[in-house]
Amino acid sequence: MTINRRDFLVGSGAASLGLAVPTLVNAQKSNEPIRIGLLTVKTGPLASGGIDMERGIMMYLNERNNMMAGRKVELVVADTGGVPANTKTKVQELVERDKVQVLMGPLAAFEALAIDDYIKTQKIPTLSVAAAEDMTQRKPNPWFVRATSSSAQCSHVMADYCAKIMKFKRMVMIADDIAYGHEMNAGFQRVFEENGGKIVQKLFPPLTAPDYGSFLAQLKTNVDGIFLGFAGSNGFRFVRQFNEYGLRGKMAIMGGMTALDESVLKNMGDEALGIQTVCWYSAELDNPINLKFAPGFRKTFGYDPGYYAAGTYVSGAVLENALNAVNGDANNKDALMAALKKTNIPTARGPVKFDQYGNIVGDVYIRQVERKDKRLVNAVLRTYTNVSQFWTYDPKSFLGQPVYTRDYPPAKNLES
Repeated sequence: MTINRRDFLVGSGAASLGLAVPTLVNAQKSNEPIRIGLLTVKTGPLASGGIDMERGIMMYLNERNNMMAGRKVELVVADTGGVPANTKTKVQELVERDKVQVLMGPLAAFEALAIDDYIKTQKIPTLSVAAAEDMTQRKPNPWFVRATSSSAQCSHVMADYCAKIMKFKRMVMIADDIAYGHEMNAGFQRVFEENGGKIVQKLFPPLTAPDYGSFLAQLKTNVDGIFLGFAGSNGFRFVRQFNEYGLRGKMAIMGGMTALDESVLKNMGDEALGIQTVCWYSAELDNPINLKFAPGFRKTFGYDPGYYAAGTYVSGAVLENALNAVNGDANNKDALMAALKKTNIPTARGPVKFDQYGNIVGDVYIRQVERKDKRLVNAVLRTYTNVSQFWTYDPKSFLGQPVYTRDYPPAKNLES
C-alpha cells in the first residue's frame, strides 16, 4: 500500500516542462504525496500492539485509496523495537532521510519521552499513541497531540469505579516496570485511596520478565481485587499464570487500558471471562464509524481491533480533518498543527477534541470480557463521558504537583 516516491515522481509528468512553466510547478507541488512516518514496534513484548498500530493506519488509508485532502499519501513505517535509543535513530531517519511531514506514534511512553526534544526542535506535527503524562502536562510539547489517552486518564476512571461501584476497600497493583506502568498505577492509587480504599501492595515486574512466578508467590490474597497495569502481551501472560497458580476466584482482576487488549484477547480462553478493564475504546462500541471499522478490521485480519489499531485509525481521522482544513498543505507546519489542535469530530472511539495541552477530552469505557459469536470481546458496561487527563481535579493544582511515578503519590497503606 506504500507509494514509492520515485515511481510517483516519474509518473507525474515531465519535470523539465514543470520547471519551465510556473503554474505547472505549483501544480506539481500540490500533487506531491503527503508523507506520514509511523513509529511502531514489531519485535519484543510490545509487538502485538505495534503490529496493530500499522494495521490500523493501513486500513484507514486503504479505505480512502491512500488519499487525504485530495493528495496521495505515502506511509513510511519504522520498527523501533521498543528501545528508546532505536526510537531516536528511527525518528531521525524518518524526518531527515525520508522527509516525512507528519509523525504517528510511537507506541511506548518511554519512547515518546526519548524523542520529545527532537520533535520540538524539528517542529514535526506528531499524533501519538504513547501515553507519557508530562508531554501534555507540565512540559507540554507544542508539536504533539494525543487522541488516545494519557497513562492515568483511564485508570482514574477505573479507580472511581472500583471504589464507588464495586465497593472495593483493599486492592493490590501490579504493572510493567516502565514509565507507562508507573504512571497508570499511580493515577489509580490516587483516586482509589482518595475515595476511601487502600492499596496494600505494589509490584513492578520487568517489562521482559520471562514469567511471573516469583511475583505471584508473594501476592497478597486478603484483598478485593488486583489492578493490572500491563502493556502488549504481558497481561495475557500474567492472567494465564495467575490461574495456573490457583488464584482465580480469590480476588477480582481489574485491568488498565492495555491489560487485555483485543490484540491479545484473541489468544485467550475461558480464563479471561468476567475480567473487567477500562479503556477509551472497545470494538463493541455502537457508533456509526466503529460499526464500519471493527467488522472491517475483523474481516481483514481475523480478530477485533483494540487500543493500538484504533489508536492509529482514530489518529488518521484527526489528521485527515486537519489536512482538509489546510487544503492538504502538509508543509505548512504551523497551520497544520493549529488545525490538529482545533479538532472536534466524531470517530470510531467517539467524539474527539483536545484540551489546551494537546490531550484528548473524550469518553472512557468500563468493559467486561464476554463470549460473543464464538470469540471473546470487551463488552461495554458503563460509559464515562468527557473525561479529562486531569480527571475532576483543578488543572492548575494538578500541574503544581509532581508527575505520577513509581513512588508518587506515596503509598501510605502498604503492608509487609
